[in-house]
Amino acid sequence: MVDASAIGLTLPPTRARVEPGRLDAFLDTLGQTNPVYRDLGAARAAGFADRPIPPTYLFCLEMIANERPFALIEALGIDIARILHGEQSFVYRAPVHVGDELTFVSGVAGVQAKKGGALTRIDVTTRVANQRGEPVADCLRVILVRNPGSVA
Repeated sequence: MVDASAIGLTLPPTRARVEPGRLDAFLDTLGQTNPVYRDLGAARAAGFADRPIPPTYLFCLEMIANERPFALIEALGIDIARILHGEQSFVYRAPVHVGDELTFVSGVAGVQAKKGGALTRIDVTTRVANQRGEPVADCLRVILVRNPGSVA
């Protein structure tokens, strides 16, 4: 079972480039038709330097760019069959555009027992910076773990 000793565990950085084709595939999957995400002219007319990304794309980009997308789960010794993606939030500090080179640094920020120990809540924070080292986003994801022997 994961406990507070996991707080502070940080993974090696993940680097990813915002590629137009990969972004288009994501937009297609969502059914996203907003021209600001798809058309450079519309993006520039809206005040962006290039096509921006939609709010949830950072989570997906970090996962697909990582050679070991479940490294945190492995490092904590969690059986992936026992986890649930509980929550996701993003605080954007600056726009992210096609062509940006991003660095993601993720780590465990909190661990709490829930439901009398039947569940463990793990808060994972990710700081994202662009190619100039400027912070562009802070992300939080919550992983819920059903502990062995629990019925939760």
